[in-house]
Amino acid sequence: MIMFSERKDFDPAQLVRLYAHAPWASGRTVQDAREMLANTDLVLTAWDGKRLMGFGRVLTDYVYRASIWDVIVDPDYQGQDIGTQIMQRILDHPDLKQVELFWLCTRDKQAFYEKLGFSANEQTGMVWARAKHAKLK
Repeated sequence: MIMFSERKDFDPAQLVRLYAHAPWASGRTVQDAREMLANTDLVLTAWDGKRLMGFGRVLTDYVYRASIWDVIVDPDYQGQDIGTQIMQRILDHPDLKQVELFWLCTRDKQAFYEKLGFSANEQTGMVWARAKHAKLK
C-alpha cells in the first residue's frame, strides 16, 4: 500500500537513489539533497513500506507564488497515478490554498502536466545558470 508523507527527515540517500533515474538530476549528492530538503518549504513523498518511490517539492511565499520542483516517480511504480497524486496533494495542500500561481519547471512530461491543468502558453521566464557563467570568466 502506497503511503504519502510531508516529512523531510528521511535519509537523503533514498532521494539520491530515486534521482538516479532522472537525467536532469545527475550528479546530485546526499549532502546536497540533505541541504535542499532542509531549505524546501513543502515536501511530498510516496512510500512503499520503507522504500521512497515518489517525490515532489515546493518553494513558496504561501500567498502569490509557488514553484514545484523535482517531481519524480520510481520507474517501477510509474503508471499507477502516483505522480498525479503527488501533484494533486501539492495543488490542494491547505497551506497553499491562497497561492495565485504555481510555476512548474520541467524538461519533459509536458503532456502529463497539461492533463493536470498546467499550460505552457501563459507565462514566460528566464534563467541564469551559474555553471554557464563560470565558464565565461
